[in-house]
Amino acid sequence: MVLVVVMGVSGSGKTTVGSRLAAKLGWKFYDADDYHSPENKKKMAEGIPLNDEDRIPWLCALHDILRREDSSRQDAILACSALKKMYRRVLVSGASGIESNQPEQPGENAALKILFVHLDGPIDVIAGRLEKRRGHFMPPELLKSQFDTLEPPSAPENFITVSLEKSLPEIVLEIENAIFQGEDLLD
Repeated sequence: MVLVVVMGVSGSGKTTVGSRLAAKLGWKFYDADDYHSPENKKKMAEGIPLNDEDRIPWLCALHDILRREDSSRQDAILACSALKKMYRRVLVSGASGIESNQPEQPGENAALKILFVHLDGPIDVIAGRLEKRRGHFMPPELLKSQFDTLEPPSAPENFITVSLEKSLPEIVLEIENAIFQGEDLLD
C-alpha cells in the first residue's frame, strides 16, 4: 500500500502528473484543490494568499482522506501544494502535526507513510505555464508568494525531487521507478 503526495507551487504540474500516474498505475487520485473551502477559493481568486489558518482545516481534511485510504489498504495519489514542512507534517500526522516536529509514536493514530514528490523548476517556466492556464482560481500573480512560502522537502522527510522541465512521460516514469525500485523509501 502506497500513499504519494505530488507537491509543488501552483503551475508545477501536480494535477497533470498525479492524475497521469494514477491512471497508469490504476490507483485512486485526489486533487487537493477540490477540497478547498469556498472562502479559500474566493480569497485566491481575489489574489489574496492563503495563510496557515486558511490551510490547516483543509490539510486536516486531506489527511483524513489519506488515512481512510491507508486503512482500507488502497494505493492513492494526492496532488497538493504542501509548500511548508508543517503542512506536510499535517498530511502525515493530522492535527497533531501542527505543533510537533517529532514523529508520533506508533499506535492508533500512527503517522502515515507518505512519499512526497516535489515537482521543482524555475519560476519563469512555471509563470509561462500559468499564463496559458484558463479557468483556474489561482491567479499567476500569486506565484511569487508561493515561491516565498515554499520550504523544499529535506531529510528526514520521505521525498524525491523531480524536475518539471522533463517531459510528462519521463516525470511519471521517474516517480514510478522511485515507488517500485525504491520501496525502502516507504518502509
